[in-house]
Amino acid sequence: MISLQGVSRTYSVREGFFSGRRKDIRALDDVSLELRKNEILGLVGESGCGKSTLARITLGLERPGKGRVLFRGVDIALQDRVQRRAFRQKAQMIFQDPFSSLNPKKTIYQTLREPLKIHGLCPDGNYRARVRELLSIAGLSGAGIEDRYPHEFSGGQRQRIGLARALATDPDLIIADEPTSALDVSIQAQIINLLLDLQEKKGLTYLFISHDLPIIQFVSHRVAVMFRGQLMELMPGGNFLQGHGAGKYSVCHPYTRYLLNAVPLPDPERRKASPLRLSGNTPVTSDTGPGPDSGCAYALRCPQAKQQCFAVRPQWVEIGPDHLVACHQAGEGC
Repeated sequence: MISLQGVSRTYSVREGFFSGRRKDIRALDDVSLELRKNEILGLVGESGCGKSTLARITLGLERPGKGRVLFRGVDIALQDRVQRRAFRQKAQMIFQDPFSSLNPKKTIYQTLREPLKIHGLCPDGNYRARVRELLSIAGLSGAGIEDRYPHEFSGGQRQRIGLARALATDPDLIIADEPTSALDVSIQAQIINLLLDLQEKKGLTYLFISHDLPIIQFVSHRVAVMFRGQLMELMPGGNFLQGHGAGKYSVCHPYTRYLLNAVPLPDPERRKASPLRLSGNTPVTSDTGPGPDSGCAYALRCPQAKQQCFAVRPQWVEIGPDHLVACHQAGEGC
C-alpha cells in the first residue's frame, strides 16, 4: 500500500539561541520500507530516532530531502489535485497528544463534520447522525455528547475522538503515532482493543509507532526497528521478543537486543543473567560520526562493533523468512 524508497530528511537548526551558526540534523537516512495491505507494522526506536518524521513524510505532511513515497504505486509528490484529495481521504493519522490535536474552539460535532463536508461523504446532509455514528464506533455515546468541547473530555475520551475523526473519511491506512502514550494502562488496553477490532472489521492497514514494546509485540504483524534515522532490523512480529531462557533472543541486531533487554521483567534473576550495556555516545549532527556512506549509525554505541562497521554501511541481509537485518555480523550468532 505504501512504499518508501531511499527516503532521507535533514533539518538545519541553530546551534544555540544566540548563535548564528547552524548544524544539520539527519532525521532519516536512506530509509526503504514497505507497508502491506491489511497489516499492522510496528515501528520502534528511542526518542529522536526519526519515527514521527517518517510518519509525517509517509502522509505527505513533509517532503523528503531525497527519495520518494509511493501510495499504491503513485509518487505522492507527483499527485495532481484530484489524486491528492483521494490520498488525503484514504490515509489518516492518530496523533500522539489527543488534546493539542483537537481545536479547542470547536465542538466535537464541528470537528467531525469538517472532513465529511470536504470529501462529500454525507450526501443526505444528515451530518449529526453520521457524527454520532462515528463516536459510537469509537466507543463514545450519550445525549448531546457531540456538542461538547475537547476540554470537557478525559484523555482517553479525547483519543477516541481522534480515532473517530480518522475514521470519518473511511480510510484504508491509519498511522498511529504513540496513540496510547498519554493514557493510563486500563485506558490503553481499551484503545488497543478498539484499534484491533476496527482493523479486523474494516480491513485497515496500520503503521503503529510506540515506545511501549509489549504493545508492539501484542499488535504487530511485522516490526521495524529504527536508530538514528536508519532501519536496523525488520522482522515478523513473533520474532520481536526475548526467549524463555536468559539472554536468548529471536532477534539479531545488537540494538534490537538492547531494546528488548530494557523491558522490565518480573524475575530479577533473569535481569542479572543477561545485562546489555551501551558504550560511547551518539552524535546527532551530520558532520560527526558515521554518515550515510561511512558506516553503521549504531557503531559508536555497539559493544560488538568492528572496524568494518565504522567504514562501510551494512546492507539488508535476510536471516530468515521475512526477517531482514542491517548488520555486518548478521551471520554470526543470529
